[in-house]
Amino acid sequence: MEARLDYYSIAPDAAKIMIEFEKYTKASNLDAALLELVKTRASQINGCAFCLDMHTKDARAKGETEQRLYALNAWRETDFYTKKERVALALTEAITQISTNSISDQLYDSVREHFNEKDFVDLVYAINTINSWNRLAITMRAVPGDYQAKR
Repeated sequence: MEARLDYYSIAPDAAKIMIEFEKYTKASNLDAALLELVKTRASQINGCAFCLDMHTKDARAKGETEQRLYALNAWRETDFYTKKERVALALTEAITQISTNSISDQLYDSVREHFNEKDFVDLVYAINTINSWNRLAITMRAVPGDYQAKR
């Protein structure tokens, strides 16, 4: 597979904004391992090979287990994830598939049991950011495989 365009060099100002969004979410109070689960789950739903390659490598570098990464697509059928992770994954799925799902009051309330207002907003930003990255990578046909996780 070959990339279509180098969107970073073609629109560097836009790329900088996306990178700032990423920096913001990384600097939030959200757990880095949780963020990698969210990014991986959204990337699974969207079918973004580039982001799956990146975020599974980053998750492993942060100590995530193979078992939890392999089962992420079926997280509801396992007991490998905490309640906090489960509500974050449910919200990730609802936002990622918002055209066919709603953010119900029940989902909002369950997420808020585990996330304060600021962390909830930051989680929503993180989910939206990975969805934007997925859409860029898929559209521009970013080539997976070469990404190296920072340890």
